[in-house]
Amino acid sequence: MTTLDAPHTRTPQRVPFPTVDEISRHCLQHEEPETVHIEVHLTGHLDEARLNTAFTEALHRHPRILMREAPRPWYARRYEWELTDAPDVPPVTFPAPTPDALKEARTRALAEAPPLTASPPIRLEAVPDPDSPTGATVLFLTINHTALDGPACLRILATAAELYGGRDNAPPPTPAPPSATAPAPDLPSTWSRPARVAHGRPEPSPGNGLLVCELPVPRRPKGAPYTVNDQLMVATARTLADWNEEHGTAPSRRRPLRITMPVDDRPRDATMPIGNGTRLVEVPFTPADLHLPTPELLHLTSTRTTALKSLPRPQLGHGAALLTSPYAPVSWRAAATRALRTAAAPWTSTTLLSNIGRIPYPLDFGDGGRASAVWFSAPARMPRGLTFTTASTAGRLHLALRWSRTLLGHGDGAHLRDLFEHHLHATQEEPR
Repeated sequence: MTTLDAPHTRTPQRVPFPTVDEISRHCLQHEEPETVHIEVHLTGHLDEARLNTAFTEALHRHPRILMREAPRPWYARRYEWELTDAPDVPPVTFPAPTPDALKEARTRALAEAPPLTASPPIRLEAVPDPDSPTGATVLFLTINHTALDGPACLRILATAAELYGGRDNAPPPTPAPPSATAPAPDLPSTWSRPARVAHGRPEPSPGNGLLVCELPVPRRPKGAPYTVNDQLMVATARTLADWNEEHGTAPSRRRPLRITMPVDDRPRDATMPIGNGTRLVEVPFTPADLHLPTPELLHLTSTRTTALKSLPRPQLGHGAALLTSPYAPVSWRAAATRALRTAAAPWTSTTLLSNIGRIPYPLDFGDGGRASAVWFSAPARMPRGLTFTTASTAGRLHLALRWSRTLLGHGDGAHLRDLFEHHLHATQEEPR
């Protein structure tokens, strides 16, 4: 065979892991996989062939998601993503309709991360809703968080909905974020160790537990300087303060709470960069803050969150950029990063509150129906061990509590939900 007769082979394009991906890759654990779970309840039935076609085409419309971890020699200085022309594995599966189908799909979303070595590192399951008389469908999108985050994959699902139903799923215009920057006032020292979530009744099996519920979106006075996100932040802080006090932490011995808050400045249209695009800020609360009257605490929280969101900051802080500098083989740096993460565990924030906000897309699948509820859950590895994730659809707040089973049990999750609901209600404008 001459050179001209040889089949043409294209070398796949490779992209070095960004900082967030690399830190996550260094610290993977089999017992508590780094997955993001998205659960979308639709009002109609989806056709398997049409959904397969639409979702596969959506992946091609956002080609940055078609990637896998590239093989590397031991001396390689970086992990790299290898972009692919097509999925390596079927991206959509259709579990059998059983009475426990939803519970089993949630369990898989927490326990079985899509492998990084197969493109794409996400999995979509279309599960018939056993409680629906019309055969409605629940979509479970499981994401390997080393590669992607929830908002990016929701963008891909919106593209799939548009391709399936033939209806526009573009988000409405959003106001530009304020450009002014201001120093965050009265922030407690970041050198002090934050409070940890007190242990409840852990379960014997490793991994994560999950509880999802639906609440009213909290009301607030017209023109209030604080946002629903600030109300959620106050409710989270007071929930954890009550929980810790109930479990033996006296008010006089409380440490400050620090709540990690993801901030996402990406556009929501088809140009949205796909990957891990959020940056993390930490909102502090001292024990004295939590004794303030609710209106004062809401105003204080609003001042802090506004200032923190406006400050320019790398996604994981300045230290992460140093850790991912390719000064040595990546396998050596992985060991150093894991050791530093263990040493820094006492300074890790108390919990994470990820508020997706109002779902920006209709998620309209045409005759397959629209989204009536959307839940997200973020990983809950120790030392935090507990995350709160919220989103709103059709005037309802969808809350997911996710915890490490080495910290809490299912009954603990239910009690935390009740505390959160009580404190969120307390942030509302009183009816007149």
